[in-house]
Amino acid sequence: MKIGQFGESFIPVFDGVGRVMKAYAETMSARGNEVYVIAPMYDAGYRGQYPYEIVDFISFKMSHKLPYRIGLKTFDRHFVTRMKQVNLDICHVHGPAFAGNIGIHYAKRKGIPVVGSFHTKFYDDILEVTKMKSVAKVGAKMVADFYSHCDEVWAVSEGTGETLREYGYKGKVVVMPNGTNKRVLNVEKVPEVRAKYGINDDKPMILFVGQINWKKNLKRVVESCGLLKQQGIDFQLVMAGQGPDEKGVRDLAQKCNITQNLIMTGHLQDFETLDCLYSMADLFLFPSIYDNAPMVLREAAAQRTPGLVVEGSCAAEVIQDGINGVLGKDTNESICEKIKQFLALPESEKSKMGGVAYDTIPIPWDGPLMDTILGRYQNLIDIYKSKRK
Repeated sequence: MKIGQFGESFIPVFDGVGRVMKAYAETMSARGNEVYVIAPMYDAGYRGQYPYEIVDFISFKMSHKLPYRIGLKTFDRHFVTRMKQVNLDICHVHGPAFAGNIGIHYAKRKGIPVVGSFHTKFYDDILEVTKMKSVAKVGAKMVADFYSHCDEVWAVSEGTGETLREYGYKGKVVVMPNGTNKRVLNVEKVPEVRAKYGINDDKPMILFVGQINWKKNLKRVVESCGLLKQQGIDFQLVMAGQGPDEKGVRDLAQKCNITQNLIMTGHLQDFETLDCLYSMADLFLFPSIYDNAPMVLREAAAQRTPGLVVEGSCAAEVIQDGINGVLGKDTNESICEKIKQFLALPESEKSKMGGVAYDTIPIPWDGPLMDTILGRYQNLIDIYKSKRK
């Protein structure tokens, strides 16, 4: 198959959607498919190291949404020429913005099917930027309209599908979970990472990985850890990522008297370093209600580190409280108490929970999951071919 993956974030931006697209492209290419990634241009570096083709278009920085970029194909004649030379069998769009619309128009022009994956709560994103609920509601309806032009719509979880229906989408939604490959930990790198970030092996380590943005419920992270400090429990809170609210997080940490407990690593592109942090952590704290099927929760589980998430959130769909992770209410007091209870467990119980998380949460990309994905692709392609005949 000749497959196009269209999205707004890709190398070197490793947010959740970018990681999903990278995994799709790598796994499908390894199976002998011809894969093209269509995304905004982030840099003009060497592309030959990838087993798939990157067709990128000129883009511009979004200051309020760093490190993301936007672009318009009409400004890039070279991109338009290259796309005319690409003959795809199917398009897979990972969002309703610029790259997604390129995929929709390409599929319509070529007479081929298009799959649309719904990853993100766009209402929240639009509201964050505009501060206007009326504009966010209009934006949500536009998102629903975008997906109505897809032949098949996938959501990464049941809750994500419900969100899309709330936006006004009336069609069928197929739940297609994200995979996570269980990477082998580079044990020799652990001391290097520990020394680089000043992580004390004698203190419990709580880890957050993701965009440093208030929408990730980061106030809950900092303030619950502040309560933990008030109760005389020593710990280290490591936050890996970058975003627009880094200064705000540091200021809140100072207010909560946990500046000495906080380590902020900045953006990490090296997966070996990230895996070291996952493996060193006692608990992965991710109380985000915004995220739909966070890759980071699965990556932590792949390194045998259980996660603490908010009950009722989309992230909680894969968690059995006390079995393969921890569920808490969306309050500082509840999260603090859950952290405290977990840290008080015997090491054997923590290890057991991490082991169950490892066995039950990560789904390998290259296995039954990819069989299902490629099977659905082929079915849509066959339907279009029969219509043409």
